[in-house]
Amino acid sequence: METTVMEKFDLKSSAFLVELINQWRAQDSFGAWEGKSDEELLEAYVIDKEKRKEIPIIGDPDPETLWRLELFYNAVGLAIERQTKVMVTPMMKMSHEGFGRMVLLAGRLVAVNKQLRDVHRFGFLSLQKLAEEGDKFVSGGVEMVTKYSEVANYG
Repeated sequence: METTVMEKFDLKSSAFLVELINQWRAQDSFGAWEGKSDEELLEAYVIDKEKRKEIPIIGDPDPETLWRLELFYNAVGLAIERQTKVMVTPMMKMSHEGFGRMVLLAGRLVAVNKQLRDVHRFGFLSLQKLAEEGDKFVSGGVEMVTKYSEVANYG
């Protein structure tokens, strides 16, 4: 069963979501989000089918969308770090049209490599889908770092 923003979903069941929430909370230097729940912070990542229809097929990503994308992959990298004890560095190259690449580097190893397109439409149908996608990247990154630990620990 898919969940929506309003339905309850155990956010703590996903190591990725815990890191993503921590990323959001760390960005709140003035306390503007102190009163917001974790679900409310993550609501920006949920784009249901109706919202997606309102977003044009072709468009340039706005700074807020790029920021949410960066926080997403930062959280993936931090979750990989916590599990492997290897520092992970995100690097993103993006055109103004919303096409680009995100890599997460562990030492000399590319732990995660994602081609990005249509970034202006970045989002997920539900919190559950957000968690699944983030956890998929984390498990893939952990697998790469574990399998190629000599390369990941180089440097």
